[in-house]
Amino acid sequence: MPRHPDYIPHGVIPAVLLPFNEDFSIDETGFRAHLRDVGATQGISALTLNAHSTEVASCSFDEQKRVLALAQDEVGARLPIVNGVWADGSLEAARIARMAADGGASALLVFPPAPFAMRQSPEMALAHFKRIGDATDLPIIVFQYPLAGGQNYPRDTLLKMIEQVPAIRAIKDWSGDAPRHEMHIRTLQSLPRPVNVLTTHSAWLFSSLVLGCNGLLSGSGSVIADLQARLFRAVRDNDLAEAKRLNDRIYPTARVFYAEPFSDMHNRMKEALALLGKLPRAVVRPPLVKLGDAEIARIRAALIEAGLLDAKGARAAA
Repeated sequence: MPRHPDYIPHGVIPAVLLPFNEDFSIDETGFRAHLRDVGATQGISALTLNAHSTEVASCSFDEQKRVLALAQDEVGARLPIVNGVWADGSLEAARIARMAADGGASALLVFPPAPFAMRQSPEMALAHFKRIGDATDLPIIVFQYPLAGGQNYPRDTLLKMIEQVPAIRAIKDWSGDAPRHEMHIRTLQSLPRPVNVLTTHSAWLFSSLVLGCNGLLSGSGSVIADLQARLFRAVRDNDLAEAKRLNDRIYPTARVFYAEPFSDMHNRMKEALALLGKLPRAVVRPPLVKLGDAEIARIRAALIEAGLLDAKGARAAA
């Protein structure tokens, strides 16, 4: 299967959505179309799947395997695929990692196991990542959660993990704290074996990128991959005026996507793609539920404000 053996996670990496039929089965035709649409975006470096954005918590192992196979068939020859590793136990995490490697993935995005929400010792974190690293030769992206929840890896633990698990080549930084985020960027990207910081602070993406991240990995890239790629390039080029202009377009979508409750972010993105005519329906799996008309109207207004949806066409479709 297609694989990009020299890939190191960097740059703009949209996390795609997973469309469902009304009976909650995977809409394979819709998913293929979505992959082609996002995958054609100029300036992206990879795609992520089997993650929050594809509602991985409600997908079986076999469904995750199928999702990866569909992505490989549609875009794998052109783009590296980052496959999420969502598992509460290390043995299952290693099994998913082997499945991803066998399926042609080019990197792994490793979510923190649920037991770590009750705090973890450095030894537990090291053992978890060593088991995954021993299972495949794929580069690993560590998903760094906010410190308050217990699933975040403290600085010293993170540095030990990087030292002892050479497969760790990036973190997806969701620390939610600007000083800590900047510490990650300055510390990890300056190591003898640099570890890229991929921001997922999509609610304040411009501010985050200005600190010097070497990439971004975001579910909102499923809707605004082009704007994200252009913003990343503008910041890298020190073109502040262009970056501010692009951020003004991104802001309306960030405002509605990342409103409370936070768990509905990808639900809102599906509704946005349905409004844009890029998904036939916005079905989510339980425990998520269909958004109400008032919230869908807010999403429609944000897409118009961002210049992504024509106001006349939106009124006609309403």
